[in-house]
Amino acid sequence: MSVHPENPLIIQSDRSLLLEVQHSLFEKVREKIIRFAELEKSPEYIHTYRITPLSLWNAAASGLTAREIIGSLEQYSKFEFPYQIRKEILEYVNRYGLLSFENHQGQLVCKAKDARIIQEMVSYKSLKPYFLEQLDDYSVVIDQQARGILKQEMMKLGFPVKDLAGYQQGKNLPVSLLANTKEGTAFQLRDYQRDAIAAFYAGGSVHGGSGVLVLPCGAGKTIIGLGTMAEVKNETLILTTNTTSVRQWVHEILDKTTLTAEEVGEYHGNQKEVKPVTVATYQILTHRTDKESEFTHMKLFQQRNWGLIIYDEVHLLPAPIFRFTANIQATRRLGLTATLVREDQKEEDVFTLIGPKKYDVPWIQMEHQGWIAEALCTEIRMPLPERWNQDYRVAPSRQKYRIAATNPFKIAVLKKLLLKHKNDSTLIIGQYIQQLEEIAEALQVPLITGKIKQEERDRIYDAFKKGEVKKLVVSKVANFAIDLPDAKVAIQVSGTFGSRQEEAQRLGRILRPKQGDNQAYFYTLVSSNTVDQDYAMKRQLFLIEQGYRYDIKQEESL
Repeated sequence: MSVHPENPLIIQSDRSLLLEVQHSLFEKVREKIIRFAELEKSPEYIHTYRITPLSLWNAAASGLTAREIIGSLEQYSKFEFPYQIRKEILEYVNRYGLLSFENHQGQLVCKAKDARIIQEMVSYKSLKPYFLEQLDDYSVVIDQQARGILKQEMMKLGFPVKDLAGYQQGKNLPVSLLANTKEGTAFQLRDYQRDAIAAFYAGGSVHGGSGVLVLPCGAGKTIIGLGTMAEVKNETLILTTNTTSVRQWVHEILDKTTLTAEEVGEYHGNQKEVKPVTVATYQILTHRTDKESEFTHMKLFQQRNWGLIIYDEVHLLPAPIFRFTANIQATRRLGLTATLVREDQKEEDVFTLIGPKKYDVPWIQMEHQGWIAEALCTEIRMPLPERWNQDYRVAPSRQKYRIAATNPFKIAVLKKLLLKHKNDSTLIIGQYIQQLEEIAEALQVPLITGKIKQEERDRIYDAFKKGEVKKLVVSKVANFAIDLPDAKVAIQVSGTFGSRQEEAQRLGRILRPKQGDNQAYFYTLVSSNTVDQDYAMKRQLFLIEQGYRYDIKQEESL
Protein backbone atom coordinates (compact mmCIF):
# COMPACT_ATOMS: atom_id res chain seq x y z
CA MET A 1 0.00 0.00 0.00
CA SER A 2 1.52 3.32 -1.11
CA VAL A 3 1.37 6.05 1.55
CA HIS A 4 2.07 9.75 0.99
CA PRO A 5 1.64 11.41 4.41
CA GLU A 6 2.71 14.76 2.98
CA ASN A 7 -0.47 14.92 0.86
CA PRO A 8 -3.65 16.70 2.12
CA LEU A 9 -6.43 14.39 0.83
CA ILE A 10 -8.07 11.23 2.20
CA ILE A 11 -10.40 9.27 -0.11
CA GLN A 12 -12.95 7.18 1.78
CA SER A 13 -14.88 4.13 0.60
CA ASP A 14 -18.25 5.99 0.73
CA ARG A 15 -17.04 8.43 -1.99
CA SER A 16 -16.35 11.17 0.56
CA LEU A 17 -13.14 13.18 0.43
CA LEU A 18 -11.45 14.71 3.49
CA LEU A 19 -9.25 17.72 2.76
CA GLU A 20 -6.88 19.34 5.29
CA VAL A 21 -7.59 23.08 5.42
CA GLN A 22 -4.25 24.09 6.94
CA HIS A 23 -2.20 22.27 4.30
CA SER A 24 -0.11 24.36 1.88
CA LEU A 25 -1.78 22.59 -1.06
CA PHE A 26 -5.33 23.19 0.19
CA GLU A 27 -6.27 25.88 -2.36
CA LYS A 28 -4.80 23.94 -5.28
CA VAL A 29 -6.55 20.69 -4.35
CA ARG A 30 -9.85 22.44 -3.60
CA GLU A 31 -9.88 23.98 -7.08
CA LYS A 32 -9.35 20.51 -8.59
CA ILE A 33 -12.01 18.62 -6.65
CA ILE A 34 -14.87 21.17 -6.76
CA ARG A 35 -15.11 20.37 -10.47
CA PHE A 36 -16.45 16.89 -9.67
CA ALA A 37 -17.39 16.80 -5.94
CA GLU A 38 -19.69 18.75 -3.62
CA LEU A 39 -18.75 20.27 -0.26
CA GLU A 40 -20.80 18.75 2.59
CA LYS A 41 -19.14 19.98 5.80
CA SER A 42 -16.64 22.72 6.52
CA PRO A 43 -15.33 22.63 10.10
CA GLU A 44 -12.15 24.55 10.81
CA TYR A 45 -9.51 21.91 10.02
CA ILE A 46 -11.05 19.28 7.71
CA HIS A 47 -13.50 19.88 4.86
CA THR A 48 -15.65 16.98 3.66
CA TYR A 49 -16.57 16.67 -0.02
CA ARG A 50 -18.69 13.98 -1.64
CA ILE A 51 -18.55 12.54 -5.14
CA THR A 52 -22.08 11.87 -6.43
CA PRO A 53 -23.37 10.50 -9.73
CA LEU A 54 -24.76 13.94 -10.61
CA SER A 55 -21.50 15.74 -9.78
CA LEU A 56 -19.66 13.28 -12.05
CA TRP A 57 -22.21 13.66 -14.87
CA ASN A 58 -21.99 17.45 -14.73
CA ALA A 59 -18.19 17.12 -14.81
CA ALA A 60 -18.41 14.80 -17.82
CA ALA A 61 -20.82 17.14 -19.62
CA SER A 62 -18.41 20.06 -19.14
CA GLY A 63 -15.57 18.04 -20.71
CA LEU A 64 -13.80 16.48 -17.72
CA THR A 65 -12.70 12.87 -18.24
CA ALA A 66 -12.60 9.97 -15.77
CA ARG A 67 -8.83 9.83 -16.27
CA GLU A 68 -8.46 13.50 -15.24
CA ILE A 69 -10.66 12.99 -12.16
CA ILE A 70 -8.81 9.87 -11.05
CA GLY A 71 -5.47 11.53 -11.82
CA SER A 72 -6.26 14.47 -9.51
CA LEU A 73 -7.30 12.14 -6.69
CA GLU A 74 -4.23 9.92 -7.10
CA GLN A 75 -1.89 12.90 -7.15
CA TYR A 76 -3.02 14.35 -3.82
CA SER A 77 -4.21 11.33 -1.81
CA LYS A 78 -2.41 10.37 1.41
CA PHE A 79 -3.22 6.70 0.95
CA GLU A 80 -3.75 4.30 -1.90
CA PHE A 81 -6.79 5.06 -3.99
CA PRO A 82 -9.60 2.60 -3.01
CA TYR A 83 -10.15 0.33 -6.00
CA GLN A 84 -13.94 0.43 -5.64
CA ILE A 85 -14.02 4.25 -5.84
CA ARG A 86 -11.83 4.24 -8.94
CA LYS A 87 -14.22 1.69 -10.49
CA GLU A 88 -17.32 3.74 -9.60
CA ILE A 89 -15.85 6.97 -11.04
CA LEU A 90 -15.06 5.19 -14.30
CA GLU A 91 -18.52 3.65 -14.44
CA TYR A 92 -20.48 6.83 -13.68
CA VAL A 93 -18.47 9.13 -15.94
CA ASN A 94 -18.67 6.64 -18.80
CA ARG A 95 -22.45 6.34 -18.34
CA TYR A 96 -22.87 9.89 -19.62
CA GLY A 97 -23.41 9.36 -23.34
CA LEU A 98 -24.13 5.63 -23.27
CA LEU A 99 -27.63 6.70 -24.26
CA SER A 100 -28.21 9.49 -26.74
CA PHE A 101 -31.19 11.03 -28.49
CA GLU A 102 -30.62 11.75 -32.18
CA ASN A 103 -32.63 12.88 -35.18
CA HIS A 104 -32.81 10.15 -37.83
CA GLN A 105 -34.73 10.95 -41.02
CA GLY A 106 -37.16 13.17 -39.16
CA GLN A 107 -37.69 10.68 -36.33
CA LEU A 108 -36.50 10.99 -32.74
CA VAL A 109 -34.31 7.97 -32.01
CA CYS A 110 -32.79 6.73 -28.76
CA LYS A 111 -29.42 5.11 -29.45
CA ALA A 112 -27.28 3.05 -27.08
CA LYS A 113 -23.61 2.09 -27.22
CA ASP A 114 -24.53 -1.21 -25.56
CA ALA A 115 -27.47 -3.30 -26.83
CA ARG A 116 -28.20 -4.50 -23.29
CA ILE A 117 -29.15 -0.97 -22.23
CA ILE A 118 -31.81 -0.70 -24.93
CA GLN A 119 -33.15 -4.08 -23.86
CA GLU A 120 -33.31 -2.85 -20.27
CA MET A 121 -35.09 0.41 -21.20
CA VAL A 122 -37.79 -1.24 -23.34
CA SER A 123 -38.47 -3.77 -20.59
CA TYR A 124 -39.80 -1.12 -18.18
CA LYS A 125 -43.61 -0.97 -18.26
CA SER A 126 -43.62 2.72 -17.39
CA LEU A 127 -41.45 3.56 -20.44
CA LYS A 128 -42.99 1.22 -23.02
CA PRO A 129 -45.71 3.68 -24.19
CA TYR A 130 -43.00 6.09 -25.35
CA PHE A 131 -41.12 3.57 -27.52
CA LEU A 132 -42.68 3.40 -30.99
CA GLU A 133 -40.46 1.09 -33.02
CA GLN A 134 -37.20 -0.78 -32.44
CA LEU A 135 -34.93 -0.21 -35.45
CA ASP A 136 -32.13 -2.60 -34.41
CA ASP A 137 -30.36 -3.89 -31.31
CA TYR A 138 -28.96 -0.44 -30.57
CA SER A 139 -31.74 2.00 -31.42
CA VAL A 140 -35.43 2.61 -30.94
CA VAL A 141 -37.79 5.31 -32.26
CA ILE A 142 -39.38 7.33 -29.47
CA ASP A 143 -42.32 9.71 -29.21
CA GLN A 144 -41.21 13.28 -30.05
CA GLN A 145 -43.43 14.61 -27.24
CA ALA A 146 -41.74 12.35 -24.68
CA ARG A 147 -38.23 13.77 -25.13
CA GLY A 148 -38.21 15.51 -21.75
CA ILE A 149 -40.11 12.84 -19.80
CA LEU A 150 -37.80 10.06 -21.05
CA LYS A 151 -34.69 12.04 -20.12
CA GLN A 152 -36.06 12.43 -16.59
CA GLU A 153 -36.98 8.75 -16.28
CA MET A 154 -33.70 7.47 -17.73
CA MET A 155 -31.77 9.76 -15.38
CA LYS A 156 -33.60 8.16 -12.43
CA LEU A 157 -32.53 4.76 -13.75
CA GLY A 158 -28.91 5.90 -13.71
CA PHE A 159 -28.47 6.65 -17.43
CA PRO A 160 -28.20 10.38 -18.19
CA VAL A 161 -29.07 10.99 -21.84
CA LYS A 162 -26.80 12.95 -24.14
CA ASP A 163 -29.37 14.88 -26.18
CA LEU A 164 -28.09 15.34 -29.75
CA ALA A 165 -31.49 15.50 -31.43
CA GLY A 166 -31.08 19.17 -32.33
CA TYR A 167 -33.54 22.05 -32.23
CA GLN A 168 -36.38 23.53 -34.23
CA GLN A 169 -35.64 26.83 -35.91
CA GLY A 170 -37.45 29.68 -34.21
CA LYS A 171 -38.56 32.80 -36.03
CA ASN A 172 -35.57 34.74 -37.30
CA LEU A 173 -34.66 37.94 -35.41
CA PRO A 174 -31.65 39.96 -36.61
CA VAL A 175 -29.82 41.06 -33.46
CA SER A 176 -26.20 42.04 -32.88
CA LEU A 177 -24.17 43.45 -30.00
CA LEU A 178 -23.10 47.09 -30.26
CA ALA A 179 -19.46 48.24 -30.16
CA ASN A 180 -20.63 51.27 -28.18
CA THR A 181 -23.63 51.25 -25.86
CA LYS A 182 -26.49 53.59 -26.58
CA GLU A 183 -25.41 55.41 -23.40
CA GLY A 184 -22.11 56.13 -25.19
CA THR A 185 -19.50 53.86 -23.57
CA ALA A 186 -17.30 51.31 -25.36
CA PHE A 187 -18.62 47.77 -25.04
CA GLN A 188 -17.21 44.34 -25.76
CA LEU A 189 -17.52 40.87 -24.28
CA ARG A 190 -14.90 39.71 -21.80
CA ASP A 191 -12.91 36.59 -22.64
CA TYR A 192 -14.73 34.37 -20.15
CA GLN A 193 -18.10 35.66 -21.41
CA ARG A 194 -17.12 34.66 -24.97
CA ASP A 195 -15.97 31.25 -23.69
CA ALA A 196 -19.27 30.70 -21.86
CA ILE A 197 -21.33 31.62 -24.93
CA ALA A 198 -19.21 29.32 -27.12
CA ALA A 199 -19.58 26.45 -24.63
CA PHE A 200 -23.36 26.81 -24.79
CA TYR A 201 -23.85 27.51 -28.50
CA ALA A 202 -21.16 25.13 -29.84
CA GLY A 203 -21.26 26.79 -33.25
CA GLY A 204 -24.96 26.05 -33.62
CA SER A 205 -24.37 22.28 -33.67
CA VAL A 206 -26.40 19.61 -31.87
CA HIS A 207 -23.63 19.51 -29.24
CA GLY A 208 -24.77 22.91 -27.97
CA GLY A 209 -28.08 24.65 -27.51
CA SER A 210 -29.08 23.44 -24.03
CA GLY A 211 -27.30 23.75 -20.74
CA VAL A 212 -26.40 25.86 -17.73
CA LEU A 213 -23.66 28.47 -17.37
CA VAL A 214 -22.51 28.98 -13.77
CA LEU A 215 -20.84 32.30 -12.97
CA PRO A 216 -20.75 34.46 -9.84
CA CYS A 217 -23.05 37.42 -9.31
CA GLY A 218 -21.45 40.48 -10.88
CA ALA A 219 -19.79 38.48 -13.69
CA GLY A 220 -22.30 39.72 -16.27
CA LYS A 221 -24.65 36.79 -16.77
CA THR A 222 -27.13 39.15 -18.45
CA ILE A 223 -24.43 40.15 -20.96
CA ILE A 224 -23.83 36.45 -21.67
CA GLY A 225 -27.56 36.13 -22.35
CA LEU A 226 -27.37 39.02 -24.85
CA GLY A 227 -24.32 37.46 -26.51
CA THR A 228 -26.19 34.17 -26.88
CA MET A 229 -29.16 35.97 -28.45
CA ALA A 230 -26.75 37.54 -30.96
CA GLU A 231 -25.49 34.05 -31.89
CA VAL A 232 -28.91 32.36 -32.15
CA LYS A 233 -30.66 35.33 -33.87
CA ASN A 234 -34.13 34.01 -33.08
CA GLU A 235 -37.10 35.37 -31.19
CA THR A 236 -36.35 34.88 -27.49
CA LEU A 237 -38.33 34.39 -24.28
CA ILE A 238 -36.45 35.40 -21.11
CA LEU A 239 -37.74 34.24 -17.72
CA THR A 240 -36.50 35.95 -14.56
CA THR A 241 -37.31 36.41 -10.91
CA ASN A 242 -39.15 39.71 -10.47
CA THR A 243 -40.27 42.94 -12.13
CA THR A 244 -37.08 44.79 -11.15
CA SER A 245 -35.05 42.12 -12.93
CA VAL A 246 -37.34 42.28 -15.98
CA ARG A 247 -36.63 46.00 -16.31
CA GLN A 248 -32.89 45.46 -15.86
CA TRP A 249 -32.90 42.92 -18.71
CA VAL A 250 -34.89 45.30 -20.94
CA HIS A 251 -32.49 48.15 -20.15
CA GLU A 252 -29.43 46.03 -21.02
CA ILE A 253 -31.02 44.74 -24.24
CA LEU A 254 -31.89 48.24 -25.44
CA ASP A 255 -28.53 49.68 -24.35
CA LYS A 256 -26.20 47.02 -25.78
CA THR A 257 -27.93 45.43 -28.79
CA THR A 258 -29.41 46.58 -32.08
CA LEU A 259 -32.94 45.78 -30.86
CA THR A 260 -35.46 48.61 -30.45
CA ALA A 261 -38.16 49.25 -27.85
CA GLU A 262 -40.78 48.08 -30.38
CA GLU A 263 -39.14 44.63 -30.40
CA VAL A 264 -38.78 44.11 -26.63
CA GLY A 265 -41.74 43.47 -24.31
CA GLU A 266 -42.32 43.15 -20.56
CA TYR A 267 -44.65 40.46 -19.23
CA HIS A 268 -45.48 40.67 -15.52
CA GLY A 269 -48.26 41.67 -13.15
CA ASN A 270 -48.59 45.25 -14.39
CA GLN A 271 -47.77 44.84 -18.08
CA LYS A 272 -48.32 42.01 -20.56
CA GLU A 273 -46.59 42.61 -23.88
CA VAL A 274 -45.64 39.74 -26.19
CA LYS A 275 -42.95 40.90 -28.63
CA PRO A 276 -40.05 39.26 -30.55
CA VAL A 277 -38.05 39.41 -27.29
CA THR A 278 -40.26 39.05 -24.23
CA VAL A 279 -39.02 39.23 -20.64
CA ALA A 280 -41.39 37.62 -18.11
CA THR A 281 -41.37 36.76 -14.41
CA TYR A 282 -41.59 33.23 -13.03
CA GLN A 283 -44.35 34.50 -10.77
CA ILE A 284 -46.70 35.49 -13.59
CA LEU A 285 -46.18 32.17 -15.40
CA THR A 286 -47.08 30.18 -12.29
CA HIS A 287 -50.18 32.27 -11.51
CA ARG A 288 -53.52 30.48 -11.29
CA THR A 289 -56.81 31.29 -9.58
CA ASP A 290 -56.72 28.15 -7.38
CA LYS A 291 -54.88 24.84 -7.02
CA GLU A 292 -57.22 23.05 -9.40
CA SER A 293 -57.09 25.66 -12.18
CA GLU A 294 -54.84 25.83 -15.22
CA PHE A 295 -51.87 28.19 -15.12
CA THR A 296 -53.27 31.39 -16.59
CA HIS A 297 -50.17 32.58 -18.47
CA MET A 298 -48.24 29.38 -19.28
CA LYS A 299 -49.50 29.78 -22.85
CA LEU A 300 -46.74 32.38 -23.24
CA PHE A 301 -44.40 29.47 -24.08
CA GLN A 302 -46.42 28.92 -27.27
CA GLN A 303 -47.49 32.45 -28.22
CA ARG A 304 -44.56 32.96 -30.58
CA ASN A 305 -42.11 30.71 -32.38
CA TRP A 306 -39.35 31.11 -29.81
CA GLY A 307 -35.92 29.91 -30.92
CA LEU A 308 -34.31 30.46 -27.51
CA ILE A 309 -35.57 30.45 -23.93
CA ILE A 310 -33.32 31.96 -21.25
CA TYR A 311 -33.93 30.89 -17.64
CA ASP A 312 -32.32 33.54 -15.43
CA GLU A 313 -31.45 32.41 -11.87
CA VAL A 314 -32.27 28.85 -12.97
CA HIS A 315 -31.70 27.54 -9.44
CA LEU A 316 -35.01 29.27 -8.52
CA LEU A 317 -37.04 27.75 -11.37
CA PRO A 318 -40.49 26.77 -10.01
CA ALA A 319 -41.66 23.15 -10.40
CA PRO A 320 -44.59 23.97 -12.78
CA ILE A 321 -42.13 25.53 -15.25
CA PHE A 322 -40.00 22.37 -15.09
CA ARG A 323 -43.09 20.39 -16.09
CA PHE A 324 -43.79 22.67 -19.03
CA THR A 325 -40.12 22.72 -20.06
CA ALA A 326 -40.29 18.93 -20.43
CA ASN A 327 -42.60 19.54 -23.41
CA ILE A 328 -40.36 22.03 -25.25
CA GLN A 329 -37.10 20.12 -25.55
CA ALA A 330 -36.81 21.04 -29.23
CA THR A 331 -36.27 24.71 -28.27
CA ARG A 332 -32.80 25.96 -27.31
CA ARG A 333 -32.64 26.46 -23.53
CA LEU A 334 -30.05 28.49 -21.63
CA GLY A 335 -29.86 28.44 -17.83
CA LEU A 336 -27.94 31.21 -16.04
CA THR A 337 -27.06 30.97 -12.35
CA ALA A 338 -24.46 31.71 -9.72
CA THR A 339 -25.00 28.31 -8.10
CA LEU A 340 -26.52 25.00 -9.15
CA VAL A 341 -27.53 24.41 -5.52
CA ARG A 342 -31.31 24.00 -5.13
CA GLU A 343 -32.81 23.71 -1.70
CA ASP A 344 -35.59 21.48 -3.12
CA GLN A 345 -33.03 18.90 -4.35
CA LYS A 346 -34.20 19.23 -7.98
CA GLU A 347 -30.70 19.58 -9.46
CA GLU A 348 -31.37 16.47 -11.58
CA ASP A 349 -34.34 18.20 -13.22
CA VAL A 350 -32.12 21.15 -14.15
CA PHE A 351 -29.65 18.68 -15.70
CA THR A 352 -32.26 16.79 -17.73
CA LEU A 353 -34.69 19.53 -18.76
CA ILE A 354 -32.59 22.70 -19.05
CA GLY A 355 -29.34 20.88 -19.75
CA PRO A 356 -26.07 19.92 -18.05
CA LYS A 357 -23.50 22.37 -16.75
CA LYS A 358 -21.57 23.66 -19.76
CA TYR A 359 -19.36 26.30 -18.14
CA ASP A 360 -18.30 27.10 -14.60
CA VAL A 361 -15.85 29.65 -13.18
CA PRO A 362 -14.88 29.55 -9.47
CA TRP A 363 -15.74 32.80 -7.71
CA ILE A 364 -12.26 33.26 -6.24
CA GLN A 365 -10.71 32.90 -9.70
CA MET A 366 -12.91 35.75 -10.95
CA GLU A 367 -11.93 37.79 -7.90
CA HIS A 368 -8.20 37.25 -8.51
CA GLN A 369 -8.65 38.43 -12.10
CA GLY A 370 -10.36 41.61 -10.88
CA TRP A 371 -13.70 40.92 -12.58
CA ILE A 372 -15.57 40.92 -9.26
CA ALA A 373 -14.81 42.65 -5.96
CA GLU A 374 -12.62 41.01 -3.32
CA ALA A 375 -14.98 40.07 -0.48
CA LEU A 376 -14.08 39.79 3.19
CA CYS A 377 -16.60 37.54 4.95
CA THR A 378 -17.06 37.86 8.70
CA GLU A 379 -19.39 36.07 11.09
CA ILE A 380 -20.03 38.03 14.29
CA ARG A 381 -21.38 36.03 17.22
CA MET A 382 -23.21 37.44 20.23
CA PRO A 383 -25.14 35.94 23.15
CA LEU A 384 -28.91 36.09 23.57
CA PRO A 385 -30.20 38.42 26.32
CA GLU A 386 -30.94 36.39 29.44
CA ARG A 387 -34.73 36.66 29.14
CA TRP A 388 -34.57 35.67 25.46
CA ASN A 389 -32.26 32.80 26.36
CA GLN A 390 -34.86 31.47 28.80
CA ASP A 391 -37.58 31.67 26.12
CA TYR A 392 -35.25 29.98 23.63
CA ARG A 393 -34.55 26.99 25.91
CA VAL A 394 -38.24 26.16 26.38
CA ALA A 395 -39.46 27.06 22.87
CA PRO A 396 -40.63 24.38 20.41
CA SER A 397 -37.96 23.57 17.81
CA ARG A 398 -39.78 25.47 15.04
CA GLN A 399 -39.73 28.70 17.09
CA LYS A 400 -36.13 28.48 18.29
CA TYR A 401 -34.66 29.87 15.07
CA ARG A 402 -36.91 32.92 15.01
CA ILE A 403 -36.01 33.77 18.61
CA ALA A 404 -32.28 33.36 17.92
CA ALA A 405 -32.38 35.14 14.54
CA THR A 406 -34.19 38.23 15.88
CA ASN A 407 -31.85 38.68 18.87
CA PRO A 408 -32.19 42.40 19.86
CA PHE A 409 -28.41 42.61 20.52
CA LYS A 410 -27.99 42.48 16.73
CA ILE A 411 -29.15 46.10 16.43
CA ALA A 412 -26.35 47.30 18.72
CA VAL A 413 -23.77 45.34 16.69
CA LEU A 414 -25.31 46.70 13.51
CA LYS A 415 -24.80 50.27 14.72
CA LYS A 416 -21.11 49.55 15.43
CA LEU A 417 -20.61 48.16 11.92
CA LEU A 418 -22.39 51.12 10.33
CA LEU A 419 -20.12 53.49 12.24
CA LYS A 420 -17.12 51.60 10.85
CA HIS A 421 -18.55 51.85 7.31
CA LYS A 422 -20.27 55.23 7.64
CA ASN A 423 -19.21 56.36 4.14
CA ASP A 424 -19.90 53.06 2.37
CA SER A 425 -23.11 52.08 0.58
CA THR A 426 -24.58 49.36 2.81
CA LEU A 427 -27.37 46.80 2.48
CA ILE A 428 -28.91 45.36 5.66
CA ILE A 429 -30.64 42.10 4.70
CA GLY A 430 -32.99 39.91 6.71
CA GLN A 431 -35.76 37.36 6.76
CA TYR A 432 -38.22 38.60 9.37
CA ILE A 433 -40.26 41.69 8.46
CA GLN A 434 -40.87 42.83 12.05
CA GLN A 435 -37.13 42.67 12.76
CA LEU A 436 -36.41 44.70 9.61
CA GLU A 437 -39.05 47.29 10.50
CA GLU A 438 -37.46 47.73 13.94
CA ILE A 439 -34.02 48.12 12.37
CA ALA A 440 -35.24 50.65 9.79
CA GLU A 441 -36.97 52.62 12.54
CA ALA A 442 -33.91 52.53 14.82
CA LEU A 443 -31.56 53.65 12.03
CA GLN A 444 -34.02 55.96 10.25
CA VAL A 445 -33.26 54.43 6.85
CA PRO A 446 -35.54 53.24 3.99
CA LEU A 447 -36.99 49.71 4.05
CA ILE A 448 -37.90 47.59 1.01
CA THR A 449 -40.12 44.52 1.44
CA GLY A 450 -42.59 42.68 -0.76
CA LYS A 451 -45.30 45.09 0.45
CA ILE A 452 -43.61 48.08 -1.20
CA LYS A 453 -45.04 48.90 -4.63
CA GLN A 454 -42.70 48.46 -7.61
CA GLU A 455 -42.61 52.19 -8.42
CA GLU A 456 -41.53 53.02 -4.86
CA ARG A 457 -38.90 50.26 -4.92
CA ASP A 458 -37.49 51.62 -8.17
CA ARG A 459 -37.34 55.15 -6.69
CA ILE A 460 -35.42 53.95 -3.59
CA TYR A 461 -33.06 51.75 -5.63
CA ASP A 462 -32.35 54.72 -7.90
CA ALA A 463 -31.58 56.96 -4.91
CA PHE A 464 -29.23 54.26 -3.57
CA LYS A 465 -27.44 54.01 -6.94
CA LYS A 466 -26.99 57.78 -7.04
CA GLY A 467 -25.58 57.85 -3.50
CA GLU A 468 -28.47 59.92 -2.18
CA VAL A 469 -29.30 57.02 0.15
CA LYS A 470 -26.30 55.27 1.73
CA LYS A 471 -28.03 52.68 3.92
CA LEU A 472 -30.90 50.44 2.87
CA VAL A 473 -32.80 47.71 4.76
CA VAL A 474 -34.09 44.97 2.45
CA SER A 475 -36.03 41.73 2.84
CA LYS A 476 -35.79 38.59 0.70
CA VAL A 477 -36.83 40.63 -2.35
CA ALA A 478 -33.19 41.69 -2.69
CA ASN A 479 -31.78 38.15 -2.63
CA PHE A 480 -31.50 38.03 -6.40
CA ALA A 481 -31.35 39.96 -9.65
CA ILE A 482 -31.07 43.41 -8.07
CA ASP A 483 -28.42 45.53 -9.78
CA LEU A 484 -26.93 47.84 -7.15
CA PRO A 485 -23.36 48.21 -8.44
CA ASP A 486 -22.11 50.59 -5.74
CA ALA A 487 -23.19 48.46 -2.75
CA LYS A 488 -19.97 47.77 -0.86
CA VAL A 489 -21.19 46.31 2.45
CA ALA A 490 -23.86 43.70 3.16
CA ILE A 491 -24.93 42.91 6.72
CA GLN A 492 -27.10 39.82 7.09
CA VAL A 493 -29.20 39.84 10.27
CA SER A 494 -31.31 36.73 9.54
CA GLY A 495 -31.81 34.25 6.73
CA THR A 496 -33.83 31.34 5.40
CA PHE A 497 -32.60 28.64 7.77
CA GLY A 498 -29.58 26.87 6.19
CA SER A 499 -29.99 28.08 2.60
CA ARG A 500 -26.63 27.93 0.77
CA GLN A 501 -28.31 29.37 -2.28
CA GLU A 502 -29.49 32.47 -0.40
CA GLU A 503 -26.05 33.05 1.13
CA ALA A 504 -24.50 33.08 -2.35
CA GLN A 505 -27.14 35.47 -3.68
CA ARG A 506 -26.70 37.88 -0.78
CA LEU A 507 -22.95 38.03 -1.14
CA GLY A 508 -23.56 38.56 -4.83
CA ARG A 509 -25.30 41.88 -4.13
CA ILE A 510 -21.90 43.48 -3.35
CA LEU A 511 -19.58 41.76 -5.85
CA ARG A 512 -19.73 44.32 -8.66
CA PRO A 513 -16.19 45.70 -9.23
CA LYS A 514 -15.47 48.72 -7.02
CA GLN A 515 -13.49 51.87 -7.65
CA GLY A 516 -10.16 52.04 -5.82
CA ASP A 517 -9.37 49.01 -3.66
CA ASN A 518 -12.13 46.81 -5.24
CA GLN A 519 -13.04 45.66 -1.71
CA ALA A 520 -16.42 44.47 -0.41
CA TYR A 521 -17.50 43.40 3.09
CA PHE A 522 -20.03 40.70 3.98
CA TYR A 523 -21.12 40.35 7.62
CA THR A 524 -23.41 37.77 9.18
CA LEU A 525 -24.77 38.46 12.68
CA VAL A 526 -25.34 35.24 14.61
CA SER A 527 -26.64 34.33 18.08
CA SER A 528 -23.93 32.10 19.55
CA ASN A 529 -24.64 28.55 20.76
CA THR A 530 -28.06 28.46 19.08
CA VAL A 531 -29.58 27.04 15.90
CA ASP A 532 -28.79 30.45 14.35
CA GLN A 533 -25.11 29.48 14.57
CA ASP A 534 -25.79 25.97 13.23
CA TYR A 535 -27.72 27.30 10.25
CA ALA A 536 -24.99 29.86 9.54
CA MET A 537 -22.49 27.01 9.13
CA LYS A 538 -24.78 25.29 6.60
CA ARG A 539 -25.46 28.55 4.75
CA GLN A 540 -21.75 29.17 4.26
CA LEU A 541 -21.00 25.83 2.57
CA PHE A 542 -21.32 26.93 -1.04
CA LEU A 543 -19.17 30.04 -0.59
CA ILE A 544 -16.51 28.09 1.30
CA GLU A 545 -16.56 25.60 -1.59
CA GLN A 546 -15.87 28.56 -3.89
CA GLY A 547 -12.81 29.50 -1.85
CA TYR A 548 -14.13 32.12 0.59
CA ARG A 549 -13.20 32.02 4.26
CA TYR A 550 -15.28 33.38 7.12
CA ASP A 551 -13.48 35.21 9.90
CA ILE A 552 -15.29 34.40 13.20
CA LYS A 553 -15.45 37.27 15.69
CA GLN A 554 -17.15 37.75 19.02
CA GLU A 555 -19.33 40.81 19.43
CA GLU A 556 -17.20 42.22 22.26
CA SER A 557 -14.12 42.30 19.98
CA LEU A 558 -15.78 45.07 17.95
